[in-house]
Amino acid sequence: MSASALICNNISSACNDMPSHIKPLRLSRLPAAMRRELVAARHKRGWSQAELGRRVGLPQMHISSIEAGKIAPRFDTLLDLVRVLDHDLLMVPRSLVPAVQALIRDNRRRATHDESERPLYAADDEEADNDDV
Repeated sequence: MSASALICNNISSACNDMPSHIKPLRLSRLPAAMRRELVAARHKRGWSQAELGRRVGLPQMHISSIEAGKIAPRFDTLLDLVRVLDHDLLMVPRSLVPAVQALIRDNRRRATHDESERPLYAADDEEADNDDV
């Protein structure tokens, strides 16, 4: 064995023995909450799986498999799906996740209840106090 082959072999075996904080496994499917959101967004538009597939260039069976959790789409496919459904993917700092979730909840509540405008973080008691003034 040559010296360069021996060095490469040693480096390779040393790399295999190093612990890694990165999980080597790929997700087998999208998280259930994300799949539900995709289905809900498709239904809101009144589209069938075939129609969504036509708009992103995928067969209906592929859309069905993604929604059922049988497969995980590639990132670019997921991005195409969410964007054609008028959504987007973005990275949110963990410290801001509660605020973003509150915005989403408030937006959904307004869409379903058609409430008058109110402060996002106002407690129900505060609103009642303000009505008395």
